[in-house]
Amino acid sequence: MFDLQSPLFDAAVQWLAVGLTDATWWQVLLYTLLTTHITIAAVTIYLHRNQAHRALDLHPAVAHFFRLWLWIGTGMITREWVSIHRKHHAKCETEEDPHSPQTRGIKTVLLRGAELYRAEAANADTVARYSHGTPNDWVERHVYSRFTWQGVGLMLVVNLALFGAIGAAVWAVQMLWIPITAAGVINGIGHYWGYRNFEAPDSSTNISPWGLIIGGEELHNNHHTYPTSAKFSVKPYEFDVGWVYISVMQRLGLAQVRKVPPKMQAGAVVKPAADHETLEALIANRYELMARYARDMRQACKDEIATLKQRAQQGKARTSDLGDASALQVARRWLPRDADRVPAFARDALARARHSYPSLDKMVQMREELRQMWLNTGRSREQLAADLKDWCLRAEASGVEALRQFSLTLRAARATA
Repeated sequence: MFDLQSPLFDAAVQWLAVGLTDATWWQVLLYTLLTTHITIAAVTIYLHRNQAHRALDLHPAVAHFFRLWLWIGTGMITREWVSIHRKHHAKCETEEDPHSPQTRGIKTVLLRGAELYRAEAANADTVARYSHGTPNDWVERHVYSRFTWQGVGLMLVVNLALFGAIGAAVWAVQMLWIPITAAGVINGIGHYWGYRNFEAPDSSTNISPWGLIIGGEELHNNHHTYPTSAKFSVKPYEFDVGWVYISVMQRLGLAQVRKVPPKMQAGAVVKPAADHETLEALIANRYELMARYARDMRQACKDEIATLKQRAQQGKARTSDLGDASALQVARRWLPRDADRVPAFARDALARARHSYPSLDKMVQMREELRQMWLNTGRSREQLAADLKDWCLRAEASGVEALRQFSLTLRAARATA
């Protein structure tokens, strides 16, 4: 019979209680945060930016470390994750999108995101069609892809050895981290709520300007606008911690960035007229330029609201001013959006604002004309260059100062270096 009073039994109980490290609660917490953050870094740097979008190259040792860590930290298979993500971009916001809250509902993606991932991972056609270029070496075929549960089981054993029984709770957090943050938050909230820097052709949003907790993936609208960029932050106030790690690795010779967001170049002189180079600059920097156009539209709405307030203070308010102010507030938010992205509740207010303020109506019309210049594939470059030249002439003759200034910006633009 086993002696409950023996030193061996005492040692076993001690090990179950505190593990080999006898760590304090804050040391266990620090370990949990560190390991989950490494998992996030592996997902955003290796799976997302390196494998899915080829935005950067990684040193083989770094790439394999991330593969090993993901094997023990998540059990995910590279080719499956990459193929699902590529399909998401290819079929974004359609019924074929593996995890769009626009088609499946925000509640479904938030609460059942991991189930949606597993279901799509089982789709052999998705994996075959979208997984090209992912690792297919011996260790991938015979270890990582073959023994998925053994990897996460190894992490459980390590945690139990280090911390005793509490290691199981640490392991549970590690296993839930990606399903909650990536499968739920990014795939759900990142296409449902937040702010947008760019009018990307989907519903992507930036959840937060500070990409710390999810490695920069919080800047999801920026990523969908420039999917092949290794850097997700584009505004001075935005922070992408994943980009910080990539920059450090690049200085150490462990990574090589292929692409970052384009930046429009402005020449020293405004051209007399828009030409082919102006067209090239417009197409290459269309999201940045349209974001600038959106700021001009919002400022125009703000100026009209200020005029209404000034009129009220002077006792010259009209009966319609209250309705105009309400419509302008709605217009300030939604007028710069593509028509198919404007919610139904805002459309009447936008129509009233455009009817009451011809300058705003003119800006909306000319914005759509400008947008069609990179959407219209049926016209030649020569025809599009002529269209842009005519657009600039009409903008400068419109009597709308914002349009005139925007046209001058265009005529000073140069193709990205």
